[in-house]
Order: sequence, then structure tokens, then C-alpha cells
Amino acid sequence: MPASLRMLGGMMDAYKQLFVSGRAARLLSPSNPVRRSGFELATVVERLERPAPDVLAVALRAPDGRDLPSWRPGAHVDVFLPSGRQRQYSLCGDPRDRTRYRIAVRLIPDGEGGSRELHESLRVGDRMRIRGPRNAFTLVDAPSYLFLAGGIGITPILPMVRAAGSRGRLVYAGRSRATMPFLDELPDAEIRPDDELGPPDVAAIIASAAPGAAVYVCGPPAMLAAAQRCRFTLDPTGSLHTERFSAPPVVDGRAFDLTLARSGRTVRVGAEETALTAVRRVLPDVNYSCRQGFCGTCKVGVRAGDVDHRDRLLTAAERENRMLLCVSRACGDALVLDL
Repeated sequence: MPASLRMLGGMMDAYKQLFVSGRAARLLSPSNPVRRSGFELATVVERLERPAPDVLAVALRAPDGRDLPSWRPGAHVDVFLPSGRQRQYSLCGDPRDRTRYRIAVRLIPDGEGGSRELHESLRVGDRMRIRGPRNAFTLVDAPSYLFLAGGIGITPILPMVRAAGSRGRLVYAGRSRATMPFLDELPDAEIRPDDELGPPDVAAIIASAAPGAAVYVCGPPAMLAAAQRCRFTLDPTGSLHTERFSAPPVVDGRAFDLTLARSGRTVRVGAEETALTAVRRVLPDVNYSCRQGFCGTCKVGVRAGDVDHRDRLLTAAERENRMLLCVSRACGDALVLDL
């Protein structure tokens, strides 16, 4: 082998050792140097309000009164609860007001406890650790907008409606007016309570959007599914943007085994359940949050097996030996995880 090629090979090996596989690699060459995951902040609960009987609106400010990081409509923050739970909540205040953030939390009585914890224990003056803002529901530039919100789905939509101004139209649905928060902040919205007008005809609403409009939908799974079925058939020139507050159903899943390397235990993942659900049967305290593949809280190491990556977060390098339990699966019959 020519000396020049041996030298080049040696240089490449040294590069890999320093920036890829060595102990300093994570510091010198982070796996995702461009994507900013947001700031981690200490905040104080400034105000608590109830814009609907089962909705708690929380205003947060910096303890020292400084401005909080800027954000754009559609952004959310990760909230770390005293119990250790981590949840995402959309920012529904005014992006121009840097002195405070506002989130709104609907009580889910049969949920997993995060909303109940906030509703029952949060007090004015409490400290709350958050991370963000981050945005997975960006408001794009468009000639016109149609916003469709269902229930608590109004939270990310509310700042968008204000930003869109005269280019936007909002249709806001809910079980009843009493259950629909922030009605007093939406004087120009088309309000469609189910108890007055019946369930919304999603296809008819979306068909009313102007050609080329950007359509934003946030609400219960049935509303999102209906929008996705009809949007591009009705107007191939427009765009559809959705955000959901619950885990998506598993699509095209097949059963597989997960071996937890640290304990040697093996759990079976059903064809219609997530790896996260299966792991929580034996490790109930495993970390998770969004359950939609974008926050990274449930990221784990993979020691063996090929992963069917279904997330919206990991880089190509991370996908070589990492996965998100909430959405990703095995390509084959089994995976071995660093758990």
C-alpha cells in the first residue's frame, strides 16, 4: 500500500477515535449539533385561572423577572412535575409578551396522573422547571389559513389565529360552550358546540378553505383522522398541519420480543402496542413524555437488532444504536435494549 494511503488511513482512524468512538466524542462532536432542544429554565407560577371547569391555565415567569426566551406560535414547553413526570404543553399566550408563558391543562380523570397532579397540587408561587420552547407545529407562511380546533386543541391554535390576522379563519368545536376554554379571547371565531350543532363535519369545514390555504387542525384523534383522509383530495394545492395530544395508533405493527440487557428479562410487544407500553409492564418508572416520537424522553440504547425507526427526532448517527420506545419497533423478531 502506498505511504500516502497508509497516512490517510491513519488520519481517518485517529479522526474516528477522537470524534466518533472515543470518550470525548460526545463533547467534541455532539450527535445533533444543529437542532436546538431548547433551554432548561426555572420558573415561578405567577397566576392560576380556570377558563373552563376542567381546564387550568398557568402563567409562568422567571424568578428574577427577566424576559423568557422568545417563541413562535405552535411552540410547546416540557414541564417537569414534582413527581418526576415530564409532560409537554403548548404555549397559548402572546409571543410578544416575553415576561410570562401561559399553558393550559385539561384534567384527564382516567389519565396517567400528570394533569391531576397539576390541577390538585399547583399553587401560585410554586417553582416549576421547564425546558423549551420547542416547535413541532410551525406556522408556515401562506396566503390564507383555516384553523380547526377541538376542545383543548385550541391551545396551540390560539397564538396562530392572532398571528394570521385577517388571513385566518378559526372554527372551534367542543362538547359545549362551558367546556371550551378561551372563548372570550376569540370574538371572531366560528363556535360549534356539539350540544347545539352536533358533531362537526370535518370534511365540509376543510372544503370551505380557500385554494392553497394552509389548514391547521388540533383536536381529538377522530378529528385529525378525518382531516387527513380528506384534505388533499379536496385541495391538492394546500397544506395540512396537525398536532395531537394523545399517542397515535400503531400502524402496520408486528409482534416482537424485547430483551432488557441489564436484567435479562424479555417482554413481548404486541402487534398493536408500543415498545414503551410493553417495557412499562416490567419497568413502570421508565422515562417518557410525548408518546409521539419527537421529544426524546424515552430514547434508549440498542445493543442488538435492527430498528424500524418511526420518530421525528433522531439523527442518522443516533439511529445506529438508539431508538425511541414510544413509536419505533423491531424490523425483525427481537431487539436487545440497554435497560
